[in-house]
Amino acid sequence: MTKQNNEGKSTLQKMREVKYDSQWIKRSALMALADLFIIWVAFFCALWLRFDFSFDAIPEVYFNQYIYIAPLWCVLTFVVFYISRLYHSVWSHVSINEIFTMIKAYAVLSICFVITKFVFALKMPKSFYVFGILLAFLMHTGIRFSYRFIRFLKHSYSNGKEYKDGKLTRVMIIGGGDSCVIILRELLHDPHLNQKPVCIIDDNPSKVGRELYGVPIVGGREKIIEVAAEYNIDLIIFAIPTASPKDRSDILNICKETGAKLRTLPGIYQIANGEVSVSKLKEVELTDLLGREPITIDNEDVFQMLRDKVILVTGGGGSIGSELCRQIAAHKPKQLIIFDIYENNAYEIQQELIRKYQDSLNLVTLIGSVRNTHRITSVMEKYKPDIVFHAAAHKHVPLMEVSPNEAIKNNVMGTYKTAKAAAAVGVKKFILISTDKAVNPTNIMGATKRICEMVIQMMDRQTPNTNFVAVRFGNVLGSNGSVIPLFKKQIAEGGPVTVTHKDIIRYFMTIPEAVSLVLQASQYAKGGEIFVLDMGDPVKIDDMARNLIKLSGYTPDVDIKILYTGLRPGEKLYEEKLMDEEGMQTTDNKLIFIGKPIEMDDDLFIRKIEELDRDSREDDENIRKYVQEIVPTYNPGTNG
Repeated sequence: MTKQNNEGKSTLQKMREVKYDSQWIKRSALMALADLFIIWVAFFCALWLRFDFSFDAIPEVYFNQYIYIAPLWCVLTFVVFYISRLYHSVWSHVSINEIFTMIKAYAVLSICFVITKFVFALKMPKSFYVFGILLAFLMHTGIRFSYRFIRFLKHSYSNGKEYKDGKLTRVMIIGGGDSCVIILRELLHDPHLNQKPVCIIDDNPSKVGRELYGVPIVGGREKIIEVAAEYNIDLIIFAIPTASPKDRSDILNICKETGAKLRTLPGIYQIANGEVSVSKLKEVELTDLLGREPITIDNEDVFQMLRDKVILVTGGGGSIGSELCRQIAAHKPKQLIIFDIYENNAYEIQQELIRKYQDSLNLVTLIGSVRNTHRITSVMEKYKPDIVFHAAAHKHVPLMEVSPNEAIKNNVMGTYKTAKAAAAVGVKKFILISTDKAVNPTNIMGATKRICEMVIQMMDRQTPNTNFVAVRFGNVLGSNGSVIPLFKKQIAEGGPVTVTHKDIIRYFMTIPEAVSLVLQASQYAKGGEIFVLDMGDPVKIDDMARNLIKLSGYTPDVDIKILYTGLRPGEKLYEEKLMDEEGMQTTDNKLIFIGKPIEMDDDLFIRKIEELDRDSREDDENIRKYVQEIVPTYNPGTNG
């Protein structure tokens, strides 16, 4: 059956190839006939021109020699054009390359025509050869560009009509460089895009007032809002991949006030790779508006720490865990183990890494819960990891407020069981992913993460062979369940966009940046530290919502309403990075700081943990009271 299908498919392909070959032969034959006709016409016109456009004035001897030599010149033209592959071009895509090829072909033809003059002792006027060759060259070139020119006129007429009817998207392009030229060509020559470039913005004064492909360069960034209104712009394309983060931010912050949709090229590497095109444009993200340099790490030190090591990532399918797996995989570990309770998440990152690294990465993907003592212990004993990144946790504040016992079971006991299993097999480094919500927590999620940090510091004191550390940071842009995906979904549905409080602020960082700093902090780990990442300046959630609405081409409170719903249980107006007693120590990386360990009674703490475990399994309603006994800074029910 398969063989028959293959044979049928092969036959179909052959039929198509025959059809395409037949079409190409017909078109090439038509072009060849046109070329031969041009030789006759061009040299006749040259003779006619020589004798003042009077046919009767042409001497009979000249006309007879023209009739005699023209067939030979036709044959020579066909041969030279065929060898030069001038019959192999696609009419709809002829370019300047065909002109250069035509020039080379005519250089050869001119020599051939001169040779025939002497071989056949022709007595024709010199102007006959000069004007004949010039006219033939212009006509041969013109006929090859005629199809594209006619298509351009038709497209321009169609675009003009649709532009007046409001059917075309009116486009402004920011930047008049190489990327702009490539995008212009595509927009102007592809009618299916339904986009018409109408103006270009460029800060270079020498370009203002000039045109690219007929599109005017109307001014610098200070003209964006004025010109967008004047030309009724629907879409703005930011086409300066070499722009600094500050310039990018400044220009895009102006663009978002125009009410037009925004698109941008992802990066400078696309120019080098030849990947600049309309299809590569992406939506402008909030990170494009931050205006700061992307955070980088000392790759060599991290590389040495991870290379040839067995590394386990719990919660490896989550937002932070999956990015940890991506960056660890790039540093050539001996083995990478993904451990997650959610099979879909684990499967997605597994398949992504397999596609990218194939057999070069020793990848193990395991399903299991950190709450299951036997499961996490057996995994540790079997694979004996050198480094463990513990990212498994419940993190949604409102959900944990109504299910506090689950937060205890997963966050606190999951961390305790995983840490004990790691210590038992001699793991060298154990890194807990924590949160700034652990500082003076007002919600159960933050309080459980603070207990996790205490577990880590207690384990470090009791296990000299393993360095236990925690890395504390704020929100990450675009992570699962964060406000950005929620806002985007609400905007797509037409609103309203819900913000809990007009004055609420948060620290933000991109997922790759946060994970890079986690890796850098783990390289600094000596044991017992709580590393605090500098997240930059805090951002108002209300401003983020409004900017996202503007980036989507809408006006806040006009097209998309913003609805203030009030602070949720356990939610703060602002987050803190350190408790007062933790102090602050610097590291070699100016974005990573160390909070010093807080003294506590380890034996008492262990007893409290065991009691908390028992109470959580019994769904004790007083669970918040027990948590507060362990974390005195926990103030449930307050919104700081």
